[in-house]
Amino acid sequence: MTKPASDELGPSEPKPGPQPPTKPGYVRRLYNWVLHWADTPYGVPALAVLCVVESSVFPLPPDPLLIALCLGASRRALRFAAIATVTSVLGGILGYGLGAVVWDSVSEFFFSGFVPGVTPESFATVQGYYEDWGFWTVFVAGLTPIPYKVFTISAGVFRINFPIFVLAGVLSRGLRFFLVAGLVYHYGEPIRLFIDRYFNLLTWVFSLLLVLGFVLIRGLL
Repeated sequence: MTKPASDELGPSEPKPGPQPPTKPGYVRRLYNWVLHWADTPYGVPALAVLCVVESSVFPLPPDPLLIALCLGASRRALRFAAIATVTSVLGGILGYGLGAVVWDSVSEFFFSGFVPGVTPESFATVQGYYEDWGFWTVFVAGLTPIPYKVFTISAGVFRINFPIFVLAGVLSRGLRFFLVAGLVYHYGEPIRLFIDRYFNLLTWVFSLLLVLGFVLIRGLL
């Protein structure tokens, strides 16, 4: 009489159970919270609010939500970009006001580490940029992943020319958001994945080329 196969192989080893999922970090949870608004009826108001607060206090950029909204309603992509531009500039003006009016009262809050990228050292560095570059400092900050809030608040602290500040914000934020919306409108999901993966690198390269182009033109005139 043959033994059951289980007897021949010996007692089976207990299989390990499923591992508990790793809890995402604070920034990732915040990123997922931002994205979830695209699946709600409040996606556009959320984009507007996010653009305002991102330019003054919020740590994450509005681009992921803008991309998600453009993918869900591509015909309204330029409208979403316009909303992002206007509200981001308004948020920049709010940041300027914080720096100009109430900085002495709120500086400890910004330097406490609660707002990433805002430190006494970063402010000293930004002040040097303003002295050397002026308009271009705000323009490049609004176009790139540099924390924009550092520049909007410090612009008020250092009392840089307000019309120039607003003009630089309109041009840089508009160029950034309309470029993102236009790419998503024309190329859809593949460009979303590409932008999501290489966003920081793309904005740095584009900003560098743009500034070099203006420097070259200025040298030729």
